[in-house]
Amino acid sequence: MAHLQGEARARYVQGMFARIAGRYDLMNRLMTGGQDVRWRRYVIRQAHLPPVGRLLDIATGTGEIAWEGLRQHPGIQAVGGDFTIEMMLAGRRDPQRQAIHWLAADTLALPFPDDTFDAVTSGFLMRNVVDMPGAFQEQARVTRPGGRVVVLESSPPKKNLLRPFIRLHLNVVIPTLGRLIAGDGEAYRYLPDSTQQFHDPKSLAEMMRRAGLVDVHYRLFMFGAIAIHAGRKPE
Repeated sequence: MAHLQGEARARYVQGMFARIAGRYDLMNRLMTGGQDVRWRRYVIRQAHLPPVGRLLDIATGTGEIAWEGLRQHPGIQAVGGDFTIEMMLAGRRDPQRQAIHWLAADTLALPFPDDTFDAVTSGFLMRNVVDMPGAFQEQARVTRPGGRVVVLESSPPKKNLLRPFIRLHLNVVIPTLGRLIAGDGEAYRYLPDSTQQFHDPKSLAEMMRRAGLVDVHYRLFMFGAIAIHAGRKPE
């Protein structure tokens, strides 16, 4: 289903995440060996939030990045926005995440004025959107001058000695876990497929620059299978 485009892709992604919402956090831990916790901590460090700043985590899902922002900076206002209500409902069941301001929102039409947030973060959003340049432009628009846009995203396997093992993990291990744990092998075939068809980190960085962000840089994790990009909105 990773080949879908436009509105058909958006509907498929929304329905897929609605189906797997209840086991989403558990599957993330299993698929990554718990490394996803480390990645979210790094995302928030790269956001450079002030003590009483404002954070928007778009495509927040169950709110894990937004909650990490509150954990590191208890004085901030953290807004978690998503267009899949079921994911946010699953996150709201965690008592620790009650401080998040939950909001139904589409990353291509964010319901906020210009220059609202000190940082905008996202996790595993960009490979699912139908208009990546438009999504980056919206994120930059609602970020205040000097604020940060930080993106956690998977990356296609690099051509090295580890590539066969990474492809085995993506194409066999993850769908098997999805079928056994989440009861949805199809969803966990789409996720690896969308990773392997996604842009490489250099291309994603260039897309962020074209959206008007500066000082764009990225760091790779998990043998290059994960990239965290950060860019700054000019003053």
